[in-house]
Amino acid sequence: MAAAVPASAPGGAAKPLQVVARVHAMPPEHNAGAEHMLVSMLRPLVECGHDVSVWLSRYGKASKEYEYRGIRVVPLESRLDFPTAVRRADVLLAHLETVPSTASLARGYGKPLVVICHNTHRPTFRDAAAGGTSLAVYNSLWMEREAELFFAEYPKAIRPAGSLIVRPPVFAGEYATKKRGDRVTLINCNLEKGGKVLAALAERMPDTKFLAVTGAYGQQILPDLSNVEVLEHVDGQDMREQVYARTRVLLMPSSYESWGRAGVEALASGIPVVAHPTEGLCESLGEAGIFVDRADIDGYEAVLRKLKTAAEYRLASKRARARSAELDPSAELAEWCSAVEALA
Repeated sequence: MAAAVPASAPGGAAKPLQVVARVHAMPPEHNAGAEHMLVSMLRPLVECGHDVSVWLSRYGKASKEYEYRGIRVVPLESRLDFPTAVRRADVLLAHLETVPSTASLARGYGKPLVVICHNTHRPTFRDAAAGGTSLAVYNSLWMEREAELFFAEYPKAIRPAGSLIVRPPVFAGEYATKKRGDRVTLINCNLEKGGKVLAALAERMPDTKFLAVTGAYGQQILPDLSNVEVLEHVDGQDMREQVYARTRVLLMPSSYESWGRAGVEALASGIPVVAHPTEGLCESLGEAGIFVDRADIDGYEAVLRKLKTAAEYRLASKRARARSAELDPSAELAEWCSAVEALA
């Protein structure tokens, strides 16, 4: 398996850093785009020689420390001395619900804090602007623009000392499949991700095989139809074999995506992605995306039937692979590693 550190990555800081992250959940128990973006950003730091640990803020199934892709994960049930880890840290990192509490500790102990912003909701920017944030990481250009609108609207908010765009890193070689699947797939079948769209299409197209992959959150809409196979929640590192190797077309009729990591993972195999045109998906999929409004079931059906023709599918697949190559994360990860090291 290819290393996570890009060839252009820095050789590491003068001394190994203690990088301590505080998040609510982690794979393999919890698999969502935010968590896998975090994993993809921490792996290069580990491979640069830094000591990276992730401390969970919620109780889960794990009761002992474990390693995930080279990252040490400390469950809440395992240890309760997170403040001790903070005191010893060179850099703290938080995202989503853990930002306020981690920011408070960072201010108290005088530690630099990195906040990873995964969505454009106002609480995300508000928490990052509460004071003491050394570096805010935005996952897209449009998120950066939304952050600027927030600071214009709230001029008294304290801007992070620095900011950086890191698009959710996808190492294409870890997702590219050697064989073509035959399924139309939806990953996370809750209402907002498009569970009803999948159900409607499966009912209309009994001659087409569908794969419904249950998600990490939200009530799942799982049609009881003979042409729909339901696959239980899949660990991110197993997605290539269990999901993408079986997929011909990926559906992403999401009502909201700040980026849409699953779509980029699918592009690595030349899998066409049919998506609702959220700002995030328009940016991530680029010219490879096939965009249909999520309310237009007729439109989704027409596209899926069109993609059954060899010529149309071949063209869509070519565009997908080209976009995957454009999204090589090497340069951004090199910049990310340098930015973290500069905080210590």
